[in-house]
Amino acid sequence: MFRRTPLAAAVSMALLSLAALPAMAQTTQEAPVQTIEVTGIRASMAKSLDTKKNAVGNVEVITAEDVGKMPDKNLADSLQRLPGLAVRTDYDEAEKVSMRGTNPDMSLILFNGHTVSGGDWYVGDQGSSSRSTSLSLMPSSVLNQAIVYKTSQANIVDGGMAGTVNVTTRKPLSAKERVSGVINVGASYADLPGKKAPDLEASVTWKNEANTFGVIAQGFAQKRYIRRDTSSSLAYGFSSGYDVINLKNMPGITDASLAGSGYTAKDLDGVRMRGTMSTEFVEGVRDRKGGMVSLQFKPNRDLDVTLTGFYSGMNANNYGRLNAGAMYSMLMGKAELSGGTNVNTNVNGQQVFATLKNPVIVNETTMYGDTIRVLKSADIMYPAGTPPQYIGNQEGFYRQGARATSGFLDLDGKYRVNQDLTVKGLLSTTKGVGKTDADQGLTFARFGTGVSFSQGGVDEAPYVKYYGTGPNTPTLNADGSGNKLIGRTISSIRTTDKENSGQLDAEYKVSKGWLDSIESGVRFADHRRESARRSPTYHTSAIDSGVPSAYIPWPADFGKDLGGPAGWDNTGFTFTPDALKSYFAANVKPTTADFERRVASEIHVREQQAAAYVMANLEGERWSGNVGLRFVQTREVADIPTPVPAGKCLRTAPGDPFVPCAAYPGAITNAGDLTPFYDNVPFNPKAGTIYYFTHSDRKFKNWLPSLNLKYELQKDMQIRFGASETIGRQNYNMYGTGFSGATCDAQGCHVVGPNPDLKPLTSKNVDLGWNWFFATRSLAAVNVFYSKIDGYAKTGTSGGSSIDLYDDQLTGPKSYAILTSSQQGAHIAGIELAYEQPLWNTGFGFTTNFSRAHTKVDDGRPMVGASEYAGNFGVYYENDKLSARLVWNYRSEYVNSSTAPSPTANSQGMTTIQGILMPSAPTMAAPVKTLAFNTTYAFANNLSLNFSATNLTNVRRAYYRYSEDEQAKLDVIGRQYYVNLKYKF
Repeated sequence: MFRRTPLAAAVSMALLSLAALPAMAQTTQEAPVQTIEVTGIRASMAKSLDTKKNAVGNVEVITAEDVGKMPDKNLADSLQRLPGLAVRTDYDEAEKVSMRGTNPDMSLILFNGHTVSGGDWYVGDQGSSSRSTSLSLMPSSVLNQAIVYKTSQANIVDGGMAGTVNVTTRKPLSAKERVSGVINVGASYADLPGKKAPDLEASVTWKNEANTFGVIAQGFAQKRYIRRDTSSSLAYGFSSGYDVINLKNMPGITDASLAGSGYTAKDLDGVRMRGTMSTEFVEGVRDRKGGMVSLQFKPNRDLDVTLTGFYSGMNANNYGRLNAGAMYSMLMGKAELSGGTNVNTNVNGQQVFATLKNPVIVNETTMYGDTIRVLKSADIMYPAGTPPQYIGNQEGFYRQGARATSGFLDLDGKYRVNQDLTVKGLLSTTKGVGKTDADQGLTFARFGTGVSFSQGGVDEAPYVKYYGTGPNTPTLNADGSGNKLIGRTISSIRTTDKENSGQLDAEYKVSKGWLDSIESGVRFADHRRESARRSPTYHTSAIDSGVPSAYIPWPADFGKDLGGPAGWDNTGFTFTPDALKSYFAANVKPTTADFERRVASEIHVREQQAAAYVMANLEGERWSGNVGLRFVQTREVADIPTPVPAGKCLRTAPGDPFVPCAAYPGAITNAGDLTPFYDNVPFNPKAGTIYYFTHSDRKFKNWLPSLNLKYELQKDMQIRFGASETIGRQNYNMYGTGFSGATCDAQGCHVVGPNPDLKPLTSKNVDLGWNWFFATRSLAAVNVFYSKIDGYAKTGTSGGSSIDLYDDQLTGPKSYAILTSSQQGAHIAGIELAYEQPLWNTGFGFTTNFSRAHTKVDDGRPMVGASEYAGNFGVYYENDKLSARLVWNYRSEYVNSSTAPSPTANSQGMTTIQGILMPSAPTMAAPVKTLAFNTTYAFANNLSLNFSATNLTNVRRAYYRYSEDEQAKLDVIGRQYYVNLKYKF
């Protein structure tokens, strides 16, 4: 029987539903022990808990005892089941992992102890230069074990400010049989697009009779179709997002137009309103193929060498369509046909302003505690008898050649020099690419006489109805209603991330007193990040040539799962991808690769990391621990695109010999940077902006101490304490984004650009945990933690850095303050609860965890990507034939932003609304709950059928601004089903 100490009793009471634990634990321990071999879910759980129990620091563990037993499709899916971890999800597949209320950029993902470069499949992420690792390329079957380090120690690779995840792959000599393998044949089905696709996987393991050499070869080909139905506030110019009603610029809002509503025009002045009512329709594919090969050589007990290679590539062509209203622009009399400042005019050439009728205004309480008024519904109408005017835009963008790849090759060696000294070495190279060959699309202006809208709950589609537009087709009608082509865009992007690294570690056994061993090591990594966008030019400025005549309406079931009132406008038109490709093939002219460069958006960053550490492993009676110190030097080298003053250099025409610029020898005069080069039009060498690269080279040094202690209160009951300092490096675009907008005003001269002086983030962390392994495959745990962060980025501010740029009046250099990112402090305080156990000998069991991470940034804004609450609840059943698992996951609201926010964006600026000065509103993701299911039936020892389903409740993912009264976006992506037949040999 376990002895309950006062500390154990006090901590136990903090857990939910633990009142009956002592009796349950006693009953379980006193039951007769039967020796059986447990496999599948139970074996995986037992091994995970055993690893957690034996670890000195605070860790979480996922172990895959059997390929295919994990109920998830990639590693991020699996990691979100652990306490304190949350994921960013795209199209119902988890991609990026965040820890303890932080952004994914602050978590470090390792494979076999080294970093892994990965590409992003979506064009927006491809240009973001985030440090976060996308796990969408990593199927869960490559996993042997994943250890999540929540407390740091000196021998762990630096860079995981919030924590580190080390994923180990399988080794061939660990297999039980000389020859074994798995063949997994199946299919996926996505119910929203209504399409199925193959899902194939196979692996084979071989080792020699002497068990000194072995090989694992694995391949996978997994495909699934995606579709997203969306209601949003995405649009152009004045119409995008939310703004306030301004009577000075909206003369159509009068007392007369508001007659009968109970409001006067003055009542509406300053009211916050949604600028647009938009719908978005996206279709695409996730076609993932790749494999892994591992060779292990262990000729004796002293030497163990493993070579592992992994590659995964995902084709992800996607087609997005948008139907966007322009309510705010209508009230301002603006005709933003292509984002310009045109105005609506009637037949007499006079500017036309829309009126506002039947308003419904509510009071909202913002996330900052202020009360402001918001327009929830209204009719925005042009005066009676006015010909059709601009009311919005429609567009379709097909992203051809969207692809992400990730691969690594590592050589891992371990040699026992003698009984006291062991040396380990690791060499690795990794490369990831994210690219889109052609992000191509056409934009149409839509003309009509008005629009009605009404917003409901944050997770309900708002009502919208357009008037006087005629049929929703890509043509103008005789009365001027309909749609007209007004814009075209085509570009490509390629982002490459690669790293070469090496490390050497040694452990010397001391075994004297409380000093068990000493570890030391060195590591060096050379990392490069390159990003480049290219845009071809056109034959002529005319855009109507070759416009597709055939069109396709949006599917009739668009938005069926978005909820909301009946009758809202869910129509739109689109072209086939082939039609768009044909249009651009006919209109784009070949020039040169150099001329297609957009130097202004390029990123060229090289980062060199050097580290050395020493750590003592401690062992005493009922306690163990480690204490260490790690020294880290980070060198950031960046080539920053910087504009040449107008007229100082002449651009070289495509195909002509390169002509250097005498005033700026480094000027890239043969790059086009969107400069036109039309047929039969003389080339203007003075048009546009020419750029050169400013070189930046900075070094940052950090000392990172760490301490971990574990004490056994009684059998199977432990407490852990951890204290450490960790670093997290800033995103690459903070160092390498281009300079633009050099101006001088009453406040001085400033230019928008990066801040090469940004230091890495540092965090001082303390962690205290209690774990009770009260029975087989059972755990009750409480953990509290606190982190004080220094160096958290504050975007859109003066960072204190300056740069010398050429000044025409001085005819020489002039100092400009850089408007960029500065740094500030933040802190995180939280608690994590976990409980799991089998239910007696029934085959049933459950796992549950809950975490709270309260974050605070010095400027009072919420931390990007931080969810305060997260939780999981899972039940499982397993016997010799059948295993099943049902998992519910919850994540509370968080700032939904790119994981690599632009250093020049004023996302952290201030805004005055209704006389209240408050921080600019971020886009918040509303709380979300998901449900996933997995079951496997074994027909025989070597043949089984597996069924998995994700997003069973078909959740609506909602996003908002200052409060849930300001819905910004609402998505549905449908359910995903997988059926696989697995044969083992």
